Amino acid sequence: MIYNNLFFFLIAIFLFTMTSGAEAPVLPFFGSLAILSTFLFVFDRIARHLYVRITRECSGAYFDAEKRLSLLALLFYAAALFFCDIHYYLKPLSLDGRFPSFTNIGGLSLFFLFLLLMWRHAKPAYEKIFERRYTSAAFLISNTKTNLPIVFPWIFLSLANDLLALLPFPALKTFLHSELGEYASFILFLLLILIFFPPIVRRLWGCTPFPEGALLDHMQSFFKRQRFSARIFIWPLFEGRVITAAVMGIIPGLRYVMVTPSLLQHLSLEELDAVMAHEIGHIKKNHMLLYLFIISGFSIMIGFFLEPFTLFLLSRSSFYMFLGFSGLTAENLLTVFMAITILASMILYFRFLFGYFIRNFERQADLHVFKAIGSSTAIISAFEKIAVLSGNIRDLPSWHHFGIGQRVDYLEKCEADNSLITRHNRKVWLSLLAYTFLIVVAAFGKNFLPTESWTQGYEEKYTEFFLEQKLLREPDKALWLGIVGDLMQHKKMEKKAIAAYDKALLLEPSNPKLLNNLAWLLLTSDDPSLRNPEKALDLARLAAIQVPAGYVLDTLATAYWANGFIQKAIETGQQALFIDPSEGDYYRAQIHKFGTEKYMSIESKENVK
Repeated sequence: MIYNNLFFFLIAIFLFTMTSGAEAPVLPFFGSLAILSTFLFVFDRIARHLYVRITRECSGAYFDAEKRLSLLALLFYAAALFFCDIHYYLKPLSLDGRFPSFTNIGGLSLFFLFLLLMWRHAKPAYEKIFERRYTSAAFLISNTKTNLPIVFPWIFLSLANDLLALLPFPALKTFLHSELGEYASFILFLLLILIFFPPIVRRLWGCTPFPEGALLDHMQSFFKRQRFSARIFIWPLFEGRVITAAVMGIIPGLRYVMVTPSLLQHLSLEELDAVMAHEIGHIKKNHMLLYLFIISGFSIMIGFFLEPFTLFLLSRSSFYMFLGFSGLTAENLLTVFMAITILASMILYFRFLFGYFIRNFERQADLHVFKAIGSSTAIISAFEKIAVLSGNIRDLPSWHHFGIGQRVDYLEKCEADNSLITRHNRKVWLSLLAYTFLIVVAAFGKNFLPTESWTQGYEEKYTEFFLEQKLLREPDKALWLGIVGDLMQHKKMEKKAIAAYDKALLLEPSNPKLLNNLAWLLLTSDDPSLRNPEKALDLARLAAIQVPAGYVLDTLATAYWANGFIQKAIETGQQALFIDPSEGDYYRAQIHKFGTEKYMSIESKENVK
C-alpha cells in the first residue's frame, strides 16, 4: 500500500510542478469553481458506489478499491489543473513569489481533497473489515497522517529552498543556483531527511514504545547478539491486524524497529527472531542509503538531460506540425510533450529500475538470516503463516517485493546450495556498479550530444513557424514575406526565397533591403537556372540610389560584372571599399575577381546581405 501511494503522490507532485499558470485565467473564478465542483462531485459519487459493495471479509477488495480510486483521483486532479486555472488562483499563496512552495503545497492539497472524499466513503467498509469504530473526522485525520510521511520530504525540500533563496548571501545563492550547488543541496537535504525523518514518521503513524517484559528482553538480547541497536515500537498499521515489520533510520539513536501486534500474536520466538534478522539485514547492507542513492539518481539524470531534451524537441519538424494542429502556444505544447515524456520516464524508472533494486534488496535481507541465525527454516515458516493469515497471498506477485512463494523457493534453494547467497550479493553489487556507471555516463554524455545543431535547428524551425503564422494573419505585410525570403535563402531553398521576395516587392516595390537581397540571390544562386543578371542589375541600381552603403554597392558591382560592365564593376567596388573600409579585405578580393574572372565561375555566398 505504502509503495503504491508513494507512486501516486510522486505523479501528483510532478503534475503540479510541471504545469504552469497562465498570465490570465481562461475562465472567471466562478466558472473554474463550477468545473472543479463538478469533478469533485462525480468523483465522490464513484467512490461511494465502489465502497458500498465491499463486505466484511473483503480486505483485498478494500485495498483494490483504494488503489483504483487513487488512480482515478489522479486523472480528475490532472483535469482540474488543465481546465480550472488552479495555478493562477493559488498564486497569491506564494506571497509575491517569495514562497513558491506555499503554492505547490496548496496544489497538492487539492489532490488530498480528492483522497479525503475517497476516505469519507471508505470509512464504513473499513469499520466492517477491521472492526474499529471512528468518527468521520478521526478517520480522515488518521488516513492523512498515514500518508503525510510520503509527501513530507518534498514539502521540507520546497520550504528549505525558499528559505535559502531569502538569505542575504549572494555567493551562497550563486553556488546554490549552479548545477553542482543544486545537486549538492539536494543530496544534503535528502540525508537530513533520512536522519531526522524516522521520529516524525513514528509519531504520525501512532507508534508506541514496546511494553516492558520478557518479550522485549528477548528481542533486545537478540539485537545485542547481532551487534545491532534500535528502539522497538508497536506499529498499529490497520488496527495492528497487518502482519508486518519495518526498520527506519541510519543512526542508532534515531533508528526504530516497528512491529505490528498481529505479527507478535502469530509468530513464535524463533520466527520473530528470523523476521528481526531480515530487518537487521536492511541496515547491515546499507539499504537505506542505497534507496537514497537510487531515488536521487532519477532527479540527477533528468537534470542532466532536461535542457538537451528541450532543444531536441524544439528542433523536430513534428513538434511544429503538432503545434499547428493543436492551436496551443509553443510553450504550452512543449510543456505537454515534456510532461508526458518525463512522466512516462518516471513511471518506468520507479516501476522497473527502482522496483528491481528494492526486490533484490528484500532478497538480500531475507538471506541475512543465514548469517544471523544459520538457517532459513524459521523465516520460511513465518512467511508461510503470513501468506495464509493475509488471505492466501503466497502466489500473489508484487512489483516492490518478490511474491512470498518466490521468496520461500529461493530460500529453500539457498539451504541446498549456500553459494547462491554469495552469487545474489554479487548480483546486487554488480547491478549497483552498472547503475553508477549509468549515472556517470549521463553526467558526461550530455557534453557529447549535438546540442549546438539542435539549437540551430530549433531557431530556424521556430522562426519559420512563427513567420508562417504571421503570414496567415497578415498576408499583405511585406515585412514577413521579406523575412521568409531571408530564411529560405539561408536554408538554400532559393526558389521559395525568390517567390517570397517577389511577393514582398509587389507590396513595397522600393524597399531597398528587399531589392538588394533579391538582386544578390539572382546573381549568386546555386541553381544557374534561377540566375537573372539583367533583373538583378535593375534591382541593385534602385537599392543603391536609396542606400549607398558598402554592402549594397558590392551587390551593384557584382551585377555590373555579371552583365559584362567590368570597369563599372571595379569602380563601384572601389566606392564600396571607400565607404566601408572595415571590410577592406573582402572588397579588395571582389575587385580583383572582377578584373580576372568570368561571372559564371562565381561561388555563391551563403549570407543574406
